[in-house]
Amino acid sequence: MPRKINWFGSRSRLLVGLVLGLLLLLVCSLASIALGAIEIPLQTIYAAFTHFNGSSEHLIVRTVRLPRTLVCLTVGAALAVAGAIMQGLTHNPLAAPEILGIDAGAALAVVMVVCFFNDTSLSVYAGAFMGAGIAALIVYLLGSLGRNGLTPLKLTVAGAALTEFLFSLTLGILVLNQRTLEEVRFWLAGSVAGRDFNLLLQVLPYIAVGLLLALILSKQLTTLALGEDVAKGLGQQTALVKVLAAVSIVLLSGSSVAVAGPIGFIGLVVPHVVRFLVGVDYRWILPYAALAGAILLLLADISARLIIQPQELPVGIMTALVGAPFFIYLARRRVHK
Repeated sequence: MPRKINWFGSRSRLLVGLVLGLLLLLVCSLASIALGAIEIPLQTIYAAFTHFNGSSEHLIVRTVRLPRTLVCLTVGAALAVAGAIMQGLTHNPLAAPEILGIDAGAALAVVMVVCFFNDTSLSVYAGAFMGAGIAALIVYLLGSLGRNGLTPLKLTVAGAALTEFLFSLTLGILVLNQRTLEEVRFWLAGSVAGRDFNLLLQVLPYIAVGLLLALILSKQLTTLALGEDVAKGLGQQTALVKVLAAVSIVLLSGSSVAVAGPIGFIGLVVPHVVRFLVGVDYRWILPYAALAGAILLLLADISARLIIQPQELPVGIMTALVGAPFFIYLARRRVHK
């Protein structure tokens, strides 16, 4: 008698969840293109791609709303995946690019480039990656000091301290240089407004490499999340996995900051929600995190456009409104334990 196939098993449900997530992402993308200071009907959006006539609505769709939507998708996915990797790598539920100083390091480097090196795109990206990498290394070294070596608590404290220090330096540069302040003040709050295809195409290869590297390491990250001793016992080269995971984090975080500024809490909130839904296997966590991060940033950007029309808020403010209470909840629960 043939074996009955369970179509509603765990793997099937996870695949169905990915399909539903993609459909939700499509709906949110259409809403992002349609909604704003000027509402554009769906038929007009369709005509802008099939029968472009140069009208103001068609130009808004193709040159403003579509690039902005794609930037949201890319940055949201990158930040969520980076946060998921960091939490698994450090065994720290509070780990995220903005909590451990990586975003602050990239932001300081970008501000220094704008201030001192005339803001060429290549130097901005190089500065963001270098700033993110140096900040990650400093936090790791500070968190490793002391008797018990690296612990989640020391890592969080070191990251918080470094973040405050780096943002103080950033503000000091901006106070002394009014031109730089005018150029980056909206970007520093986290913003996807005014981003075009050229900027997205310049940063897309770095994000693509970071995401691909993360997916390649997904099985190793699942093993490493069980503990370093367990991973070594299974024959894993933990040092190599950590180095490659760190490269992925720097690529994803540095690229995101270079494009949209330091947008907070996507990398903190999304991995926790995803783990609640799919469990501890990073082969599922990372794709779900990419989808959920893109959806969350799209929803935050749509809200930022609509809440005080015809003006708009930086999207980083909207993500902070959601993420800050969640961070407080996690911190209190961690201290209680």
